[in-house]
Amino acid sequence: MPEGDSIHRVAQRLQPLVGEKLEVETPHPRARVTGVASRLDGRRLLGVEAVGKNLLLRFEDGLVLRSHLRMRGRWQVLERDGPSTRRGMPWLVLRGENAEAILWHGPVLELDDTHVRRLGPDILADPPDLGEMLERIRGADQTLAVGEAVLDQRLVAGIGNMWRAEALWRAQVSPWARLGELSDDDLRRILSEAAQLMRRSLDSGLRQRAVYRQVGRPCPRCGRPIASRGQGDANRIAYWCPGCQGGETPGAV
Repeated sequence: MPEGDSIHRVAQRLQPLVGEKLEVETPHPRARVTGVASRLDGRRLLGVEAVGKNLLLRFEDGLVLRSHLRMRGRWQVLERDGPSTRRGMPWLVLRGENAEAILWHGPVLELDDTHVRRLGPDILADPPDLGEMLERIRGADQTLAVGEAVLDQRLVAGIGNMWRAEALWRAQVSPWARLGELSDDDLRRILSEAAQLMRRSLDSGLRQRAVYRQVGRPCPRCGRPIASRGQGDANRIAYWCPGCQGGETPGAV
């Protein structure tokens, strides 16, 4: 699933369309029934912004289009009528004077931004509001594992599975540690590491991985083999070092 830094990068790539009146098409049948094309075709795009893992496109007359990519969705920006490297039927095409943006496999496409009002602070805000994030986390069930908490978009928006693993590793905190076992300083350190890693990825494209999808390889810090195991109701795979992060659990790979 694309994480917050990927969505912020898409927002940057869509900026050439801002200020233009766009031709809007929804070729995919599931997208066509949303009525997005008929509402937006010919309207001027006023702005594009990322909020957590959501992309918001603001059009004239107060219309806001929300896109969430889930697992498979991808945006592609090309020269107008340029050849696409992808095959299949796009969900959405936004065509400007010289460029066009194409959304593939975009299961969430709606003219409603109320969902983002329920999200926590964006980890990629400049600067990130660590105070509010901490307040929301402390307001959650303190028996919750921190590896689950940082993926809850109502607490912190934008962190996904990869940056969860890498931030916890850098902070030397196990994903299995309960919120109530951690100090405020521990939580701030985790959030700061996530913000720094994701900002570096957004600004430079650098995505160094110490533990994510590195199962069985030696930890770069202590040499212990990296472990993995599903976590939480969604069974998202947690990656961690049982040596320097601790939290070894039965059944870990």
